[in-house]
Amino acid sequence: MKNYYIVQKGDTLYGISRQFGIPVETIKRENNLTNNTISVGQELKIPTSIVTSIYTVEKGDTLYQIAKKFNTTVEELIELNQLKTTNLFLGQQLKVPREGNEEESYTTYIVKGGDSLYSIAMKYNTTVETIKQANGLSSNLLSIGQILKIPTKNISINYKEYEVKPGDSLYSIAQLFNTTVDAIMKTNNLQTTILSVGQILKIPTEDSTTITGKECFGEGYVEPKYETYTVKKGDNLYDIARRYNTSVITLMDLNNLTSTSLQIGQVLKVREL
Repeated sequence: MKNYYIVQKGDTLYGISRQFGIPVETIKRENNLTNNTISVGQELKIPTSIVTSIYTVEKGDTLYQIAKKFNTTVEELIELNQLKTTNLFLGQQLKVPREGNEEESYTTYIVKGGDSLYSIAMKYNTTVETIKQANGLSSNLLSIGQILKIPTKNISINYKEYEVKPGDSLYSIAQLFNTTVDAIMKTNNLQTTILSVGQILKIPTEDSTTITGKECFGEGYVEPKYETYTVKKGDNLYDIARRYNTSVITLMDLNNLTSTSLQIGQVLKVREL
């Protein structure tokens, strides 16, 4: 299902994407746009939600090959997964778009003595967060005889990115984001609890990508205030994105950049104040 939005004076694709919670690249793909230019009065198709599956990177995979396989673009994959580089590693889990009318299928499982969400997730090759999301669970507590729905196809899981700081542990990070050590380890395919400073972790969240009743940017819209950064000799978008805990794609959308090339003295918006 899709909503339709009429472009208003002052609108930008970035502003529309932020209000609807939909990546710029998704809106462009839905409307066959080849650039970020839109005109007043233009009708845009806006998906009511982004339906995604999880794809596990295999040997030899590239973002281009994965994008082609799932009928999307490299840019949309980067934006969906907040990737800071196009490099992939074996076993990495990526969110990929799928058709919204594809039927989700489940199997059922009856909780037995000694079961935990982690052991059940391992049994069905899924994640604790996926099971919690499918069953509307707010905690990891289970009761004997409880019936759980186990997705046989991966359903969308949302993530936040977190950069490991000195003194961090998986336990302290899990506590900070109200999740579990097991969920973080499985999401990031960690084989050990040892972390390194500067390491980027994906933290599963329970945020929904469904859009309902959001107000669109249009005439009368007041541009928010942004923190800015002035480009210096030797700077590149990747380093600036890391410094401000954001992504290259976000910086490009925020500044309407069509390439990653920068000029000394160029002023960039980096984050909203």
